[in-house]
Amino acid sequence: MRSNPARRTALVDAAIEVLAREGARGLTFRAVDTEAGVPKGTASNYFASRDDLLHQVGLHIHVRLAPDQAELATTMRAEPSRELVTELMRELLARILADRTGYLALLELRLEATRRPELHATLTKTLSENLAENIRFHLDSGLPGDRDTVLMLYLAMSGLVVEQLTLPEVMAPFPVDETIATLVERAIPPG
Repeated sequence: MRSNPARRTALVDAAIEVLAREGARGLTFRAVDTEAGVPKGTASNYFASRDDLLHQVGLHIHVRLAPDQAELATTMRAEPSRELVTELMRELLARILADRTGYLALLELRLEATRRPELHATLTKTLSENLAENIRFHLDSGLPGDRDTVLMLYLAMSGLVVEQLTLPEVMAPFPVDETIATLVERAIPPG
């Protein structure tokens, strides 16, 4: 297997694009090569199998969807409050909508993980660590609420994200910014 890290990352990003557009069934080495604009056979030189490629996508997807640390640091200069939590949730949604294909690929991976035990294990580990990190960040930052608050926001925002990416018309009667504010108000009692 080849070990050029930049090329490997480009191939994984191409796989994410293919997953978002074609679904798991459309994810082939040839499709990844075409998406990445590399010679035929390149992806198969970097990944031992389709399962290996899916595994690598599962490991990389959250790196791609992670917040920019400088932007997060700027946001976190505000006083810990419900308003700051609301802003963080709005930034989360904006980041996901800006990389629509990244999150759609994650949804495809979740579905594929129901049929592939190794991918299931990879995603379970990655998502569990991500949730634990979100809880740690929230508590260490002195934001209002507790572990259960973060869990409730995680679950609510996950549903909102799915609606916004797949059937945004469902949410059309409900202004998104107001909906996020309401979620935070309900999750974090006043005071």
